[in-house]
Amino acid sequence: MKKILVDTDILINFLRGKEKARDFLLSLLEDSTCYISVISIAEIFAGMKEHEREKTIALIESLNIADVTYSIAQKAGSYKNQVKTHSLELDDCLIAASAFELNAVLATGNGRHYPMADIRKTIISPD
Repeated sequence: MKKILVDTDILINFLRGKEKARDFLLSLLEDSTCYISVISIAEIFAGMKEHEREKTIALIESLNIADVTYSIAQKAGSYKNQVKTHSLELDDCLIAASAFELNAVLATGNGRHYPMADIRKTIISPD
């Protein structure tokens, strides 16, 4: 079984009913183990409306949770230190480091947020 860490943007698009995000997540059901970073959980809850709570929690609970460990925090700090651009956010570094530590493919719609050469990525466009 392959491991997939699903980025925040794909999960938000799924919750908003976007067809590509729905089809992508459904395609993973048979042959993948899907993860969500605790960072993505925080990002999703930060923008969630109260009427979206039940559906959001159900989605999160259907995924494996990737906690931030010492080694993930260390790797994320290393990414931030190595990539000398102000547009690289620490939250993206933590998500990328989680994918690295899990040896998972990072599924995202924002490939430019993840310039790290040592992680595998798949880009899912939002439309």
